[in-house]
Amino acid sequence: MGNSYAGQLKSARFEEALHNSIEASLRCSSVVPRPIFSQLYLDPDQHPFSSADVKPKVEDLDKDLVNRYTQNGSLDFSNNLTVNEMEDDEDDEEMSDSNSPPIPYSQKPAPEGSCTTDGFCQAGKDLRLVSLCMEQIDIPAGFLLVGAKSPNLPEHILVCAVDKRFLPDDHGKNALLGFSGNCIGCGERGFRYFTEFSNHINLKLTTQPKKQKHLKYYLVRSSQGVLSKGPLICWKECRSRQSSASCHSIKPSSSVSSTVTPENGTTNGYKSGFTQTDAANGNSSHGGKGSASSSTPAHTGNYSLSPRPSYASGDQATMFISGPPKKRHRGWYPGSPLPQPGLVVPVPTVRPLSRTEPLLSAPVPQTPLTGILQPRPIPAGETVIVPENLLSNSGVRPVILIGYGTLPYFYGNVGDIVVSPLLVNCYKIPQLENKDLEQLGLTGSQFLSVENMILLTIQYLVRLGQHQSRALAESMLTTSEFLKEISYELITGKVSFLASHFKTTSLGDDLDKLLEKMQQRRGDSVVTPFNGDLNECVSPQEAAAMIPTQNLDLDNETFQIYQPQLTVARKLLSQVCAIADSGSQSLDLGHFSKVDFIIIVPRSEVLVQQTLQRIRQSGVLVDLGLEENGTAHQRAEKYVVRLDNEIQTKFEVFMRRVKQNPYTLFVLVHDNSHVELTSVISGSLSHGEPSHGLADRVINCREVLEAFNLLVLQVSSFPYTLQTQQSRISSSNEVHWIQLDTGEDVGCEEKLYFGLNEYSKSLQWGITSPLLRCDETFEKMVNTLLERYPRLHSMVVRCYLLIQQYSEALMALTTMSSLRDHSTPETLSIMDDLISSPGKNKSGRGHMLIIRVPSVQLAMLAKERLQEVRDKLGLQYRFEIILGNPATELSVAAHFVARLKSWRGSEPEEWIPRTYQDLDGLPCIVILTGKDPLGETFPRSLKYCDLRLIDSSYLTRTALEQEVGLACCYVSKEVIRGPTVALDLSGKEQERAAVSENDSDELLIDLERPQSNSSAVTGTSGSIMENGVSSSSTADKSQKQSLTPSFQSPATSLGLDEGVSASSAGAGAGETLKQECDSLAPQMASSTTSKPPSSSSGPRTLPWQGQPIRGCRGPHAALPPVVILSKAAYSLLGSQKSGKLPSSSSLLPHADVAWVSSLRPLLNKDMSSEEQSLYYRQWTSARQHHADYSNQLDPASGTRNFHPRRLLLTGPPQVGKTGSYLQFLRILFRMLIRLLEVDVYDEEEINTDHSESSEVSQSEGEPWPDIESFSKMPFDVSVHDPKYTLMSLVYTEKLAGVKQEVIKESKVEEPRKRETVSIMLTKYAAYNTFHHCEQCRQYMDFTCASQMSDSTLHAFTFSSSMLGEEVQLYFIIPKSKESHFVFSKQGKHLESMRLPLVSDKNLNAVKSPIFTPSSGRHEHGLLNLFHAMEGISHLHLLVVKEYEMPLYRKYWPNHIMLVLPGMFNNAGVGAARFLIKELSYHNLELERNRLEELGIKRQCVWPFIVMMDDSCVLWNIHSVQEPSSQPVEVAVSSKNVSLKTVLQHIEATPKIVHYAILGIQKWSSKLTSQSLKAPFSRCHVHDFILLNIDLTQNVQYDFNRYFCEDVDFNLRTNSSGLLICRFNNFSLMKKHVQVGGQRDFIIKPKIMVSESLAPILPLQYICAPDSEHTLLAAPAQFLLEKFLQHASYKLFPKAIHNFRSPVLAIDCYLNIGPEVAICYISSRPHSSNVNCEGVFFSGLLLYLCDSFVGADLLKKFKFLKGATLCVICQDRSSLRQTIVRLELEDEWQFRLRDEFQTANSSEDKPLYFLTGRHV
Repeated sequence: MGNSYAGQLKSARFEEALHNSIEASLRCSSVVPRPIFSQLYLDPDQHPFSSADVKPKVEDLDKDLVNRYTQNGSLDFSNNLTVNEMEDDEDDEEMSDSNSPPIPYSQKPAPEGSCTTDGFCQAGKDLRLVSLCMEQIDIPAGFLLVGAKSPNLPEHILVCAVDKRFLPDDHGKNALLGFSGNCIGCGERGFRYFTEFSNHINLKLTTQPKKQKHLKYYLVRSSQGVLSKGPLICWKECRSRQSSASCHSIKPSSSVSSTVTPENGTTNGYKSGFTQTDAANGNSSHGGKGSASSSTPAHTGNYSLSPRPSYASGDQATMFISGPPKKRHRGWYPGSPLPQPGLVVPVPTVRPLSRTEPLLSAPVPQTPLTGILQPRPIPAGETVIVPENLLSNSGVRPVILIGYGTLPYFYGNVGDIVVSPLLVNCYKIPQLENKDLEQLGLTGSQFLSVENMILLTIQYLVRLGQHQSRALAESMLTTSEFLKEISYELITGKVSFLASHFKTTSLGDDLDKLLEKMQQRRGDSVVTPFNGDLNECVSPQEAAAMIPTQNLDLDNETFQIYQPQLTVARKLLSQVCAIADSGSQSLDLGHFSKVDFIIIVPRSEVLVQQTLQRIRQSGVLVDLGLEENGTAHQRAEKYVVRLDNEIQTKFEVFMRRVKQNPYTLFVLVHDNSHVELTSVISGSLSHGEPSHGLADRVINCREVLEAFNLLVLQVSSFPYTLQTQQSRISSSNEVHWIQLDTGEDVGCEEKLYFGLNEYSKSLQWGITSPLLRCDETFEKMVNTLLERYPRLHSMVVRCYLLIQQYSEALMALTTMSSLRDHSTPETLSIMDDLISSPGKNKSGRGHMLIIRVPSVQLAMLAKERLQEVRDKLGLQYRFEIILGNPATELSVAAHFVARLKSWRGSEPEEWIPRTYQDLDGLPCIVILTGKDPLGETFPRSLKYCDLRLIDSSYLTRTALEQEVGLACCYVSKEVIRGPTVALDLSGKEQERAAVSENDSDELLIDLERPQSNSSAVTGTSGSIMENGVSSSSTADKSQKQSLTPSFQSPATSLGLDEGVSASSAGAGAGETLKQECDSLAPQMASSTTSKPPSSSSGPRTLPWQGQPIRGCRGPHAALPPVVILSKAAYSLLGSQKSGKLPSSSSLLPHADVAWVSSLRPLLNKDMSSEEQSLYYRQWTSARQHHADYSNQLDPASGTRNFHPRRLLLTGPPQVGKTGSYLQFLRILFRMLIRLLEVDVYDEEEINTDHSESSEVSQSEGEPWPDIESFSKMPFDVSVHDPKYTLMSLVYTEKLAGVKQEVIKESKVEEPRKRETVSIMLTKYAAYNTFHHCEQCRQYMDFTCASQMSDSTLHAFTFSSSMLGEEVQLYFIIPKSKESHFVFSKQGKHLESMRLPLVSDKNLNAVKSPIFTPSSGRHEHGLLNLFHAMEGISHLHLLVVKEYEMPLYRKYWPNHIMLVLPGMFNNAGVGAARFLIKELSYHNLELERNRLEELGIKRQCVWPFIVMMDDSCVLWNIHSVQEPSSQPVEVAVSSKNVSLKTVLQHIEATPKIVHYAILGIQKWSSKLTSQSLKAPFSRCHVHDFILLNIDLTQNVQYDFNRYFCEDVDFNLRTNSSGLLICRFNNFSLMKKHVQVGGQRDFIIKPKIMVSESLAPILPLQYICAPDSEHTLLAAPAQFLLEKFLQHASYKLFPKAIHNFRSPVLAIDCYLNIGPEVAICYISSRPHSSNVNCEGVFFSGLLLYLCDSFVGADLLKKFKFLKGATLCVICQDRSSLRQTIVRLELEDEWQFRLRDEFQTANSSEDKPLYFLTGRHV
């Protein structure tokens, strides 16, 4: 700005200029006065003022100050005012433009010889409070001691005496102007000017001296008589920043008053209708018949107003204004002692009641909000008379906005005025912490005073032009209110003048007569429906009978789910899983086996039908098992419910289903959940709004909130009203549509999403025919009419004009070309395209035009008028006019239905269109009415969306964006194909192109872009992907680079679009359009220009309807519709310069929410939808009538209640959310089934063929084995467990007779991957940590966090002869499990684990302690046995390695842990089993000793333990059903039983103590009666065993072993003559657990040389001693066992497939590969071994053999010539000793190079072995 006054803007001058400007604006009737900043800053001669300057001047004003308030009412301090202040609590009045430095205040020099020291007066006397605090100071009556601050002595206060009349009262009021003070230093009195006084006390100011600025504190004496700093002097009405004690003593009598009533309540019998909002947003509502005509603050004191409306609404009225205060007056202080002449009326008057909430943070007394004006006596001088005839004269109630100061007292017809706090509420800036201010980039000193902000607003308001003030007034009405207003205007006939204006055409002819004339001229014939010119006529019968060609280009009805929808469905599912895993116990997914749902939609018949169609097409009802295939089509209707009056009964039925089916997870989908989200309470007050509070009543009712089996999914494109401070949905439960980057690939058939953001961006493409348009000509016509009809709502005026425009366009195109010039080019080209496209071909297809008319009455009027014009012109068979009313079904004329049916081909006779998509291809105008668009999907043939009626009443983000959302759709990828140079034409080339190809002059008009949006044709910028909501990514890899700049192809897309209109617009405009576009894009694909006429409707596709468009352009190209906006909407949506969001994003997000503070950071234009959600959750709150309003902070916890089972799915309009949530239901069901299923091993027993039973078998019905007959059965040494498929066979005599080839072949075929099958879990399953349910909650969790420490650690020591040392194990015992143990009386020392007696009979317990070794499976191990044990008492011990103990303890806090010593951290399962058995035997002895003292015999103590794997999941019982006739296969019936049942049955075996091991067989789906023929077998048992630790005391597990430890142990046990019994009628299912166990041992080199080493092969696990071989970081035993499994060819070549000559293994079973058989022989005396007489062995394996193995034993066996030997020992010396001791060199030949070791380093103690050859 040109600064003629190159100085700082002085406060007084600024305010004076403001007052003068306001006064001039109010007085003046013609010329708009100069803006305040021009008056203050600009030289008049430099800037001659004219009325044309108005607009830029307003902008200047905005720029400097008013624009601190952005469109949404937020203060924007981005280019801050600098404020010159000493401290942050000083006044903000000294403002300077940020560019101009403050001018130094020049002080008069001090008199010669006077003192100039800071803190002393000019007489040299000390004034500092520190010096004077103990002094007695005399002051005259009426004076007070106050403290002044000097800039040079910030730490000191100077004492002054001031006349209290010149100081303010407690409210910052009533201070006389001027000053009177004394110096208490030198005693000089009578300073009349503060400037003079400040000089005397040496304040040395750099700014103009002001008492308000430099007199800071009252000074008070303490009880000790010390003078000290008291409260702040309350200048300027207790400013919010000065919140010290003195500011808060406000008297009730002077409180700020207003009549605020509850929402929708009444005041004195009339509706005040004010919601408490910011007026800057225009979201308030005006009561009465019309909106307020004038918003003028009424101040009393030096001047007063008799408030009457100014000449704004077309009403003549006079206004009396007493001028603003004169020059020195600091403000309009009410309560000044000077009464206003002419207004003193000493009569009883009425005063409005005060507000309940503090105004500008000053507390006021809390009075009830009765809204009744109560009489009070008042002093004279503060009264305003309300004239009797005010209401009848003005026709509206004036609204008095509370501004600054106290209200006057109103007298007279007070019911005729409305007093509102709206204005002042806008400026309530909350007390902000410094950190908040920093976030906003502010300091506390930068705020304008409230008074100045209000004055600036008023100055801005009075300068609004008439049209703007009307827009402002209209924008203050809610949607419901303005629709009522329109309805009122139509019903009362206020529109009659306007209607009569439109009875004549623009040329002045009588419209009706003209139409009659045209109809007569045409006679009975009508324009041909299609495939013919507009001049061709046929008879109505002929027209009705015309059948179009069948259309192959329909929206496909097959339901397809596209990738983005899948991804979002999965996001929803993972969020549901997150809720289940959160530990909040709010959702237990393991509880449910079924999914059911209901979808609640707003009141729209089409939306209901559309949703039903999607449900039917998706097949979801059949997939979820809810309906049968045949009936699903009819039954779909019960799953979709409309929010209307019938919802209550339907919803009760649904909730009954929820209660009756606790194992079904119900999902309540609330689609378009942002619509009508009002509270039930406000609904009861609203007058006849049918849907008020219905959603709240359903979604937020107690039953829904409490149902544990009900998820609520709210779905919305405009979720802002659900994202407030009071939101009931946790931000972590929001699922946002995926955002894809431009660089990503798009599948060939994919379409790209074209949404609001793409429309905004498209304006930067610089093309002649933009997708987003503003009809300037129409807007000018509107403005003219609005001036002529000031009392009508602008939408009424717009609608009448629009009807005329379309009517005249129709006439102009058919019969009266003279009307062409009177239709706007936009309207003309739309109608031309609409009526000419069906004429192009035999299919009769055309475009759809939507005209959005929110008022139902106006929409009906529009339909009637346009239909009348159409029919009179004979076009009734050419195109249809449909009223799109949400409350009713679609109504389409029979001949058009026939046409739609013939296109579709196979529809049944009774078919009628029920959704807008059903109208695809039908040339039609849809007049879409209703308060909001409700998410209906439109067909691909939608080409134009006319939103010219959507104007200033739609100034919230949701309202505006959901209107444009109508046009959002998926477009063909080729519309957005790679970059094009089509646009790089200079202006001249364009001109030439347009002119040279043009034949008819008059048609050029169609091409002209309306002037307002004409822009230079530039290269393109902006990218379709930038808002990240496209359904997939853009172009192929080849185009990645080229696409980076942006979505350049729109030129092409529009070429395509115009090509379309060209081929379908009559001989006139269309040709030109086509030619221009052809010339614009000569290098475009030829398909654009030469495609067949049928391509006229670019298909617009939902993801699942689109047909693949691989390379086929033409007919399949789906194109974005053209949107025509009003100027107001265009200026908001079309102004996107950068960032991802259009400018509409800065509006208030929704009419039902309010900004928390007008001071807030702006919404960043690049925010993702997640970030926007967090922004709105911080800065908006629900208004009182909002359904979430009641969800306030919980005072106790300080948190809000989020509903734990509620999710929000948000995504742009028409992006495919319905398909996504239907897919979510499907995968949720699949997941529940998976949660209820388990993959178990399903494999047949191995090695069964050759063990034909010669067993002594018992009769089949016996429940237990008979010890006599059982002990006579031979032991079957063959291993039958299928997990040992790849293991060496155990030699038996039968094996010797088997053909080796058979085995060889079967081995080759063995698959490596083990077979599994998925089965349903039952109530008896064992579970991992992911299972939660109420029953086992106590078993699993500790009740509170502190209980983790409630489990105690106990050491338990015993000596092991095998290990040759003492072993110390640790028990971790939770408090709840201590009863199972015996502790010493004094020191809580663990003594033993209690054991029951053999004779105990307790049906509610099992006797055997259960030990489960587990490693690497803290989450996945099936360690929850609660259900498997049916909840009965049992003792379960987890056996874990020391390093894994913390993890197991975290996940299983209620389990007893047995922690192995650290030396076993790398050991295998053999060590765990060995230690379990050793510990159990030691404990058995301790218990025997303990119980013996109590007189119980030692043999009576229960000697069994259960050893069970952590993957045992289910147990079954099998029985054989006798067949009725012989040849039939005997049936086996199986039943699931609990582990309790199995254990109690086995524990009840007679003479059980004589059995060493009892077990059960492995389940297989192929279990046959053959395998159940014998109820008991004497054979190997695995994985789940009852072990008699007494009998097996001398048989040990090999604690070194990693593999086959159980086979080894079984063979030792059997050779000791002990009984092993398998119960065949029970079977065990083992879960396929993919983690943990042995799997996790990865063999790596000990010293890593490089990261990428080749995998190490088993043959590298050994090496020659002392070689340079790579040493490995793995236990020696593990390397050895792995090596042996793969080395049989090298070690025992003679044994390969030679089962007659097995390898002899003494005292051990090791797997040496499946090609070899092993003959197990025990060296122990009296052991039972297999008969191997006459067998020649092919090898000898000696593994860590003990002293029982001697040379004599070995000499008993015969070996083949060339048989091989392998001797394995702990170290080299014992290896040599063993060779010597066993005299091996007599029969075996050794070479030096045949000695090996495992590839460990010496500190890892490698094992050594020697190989030799039999001689």
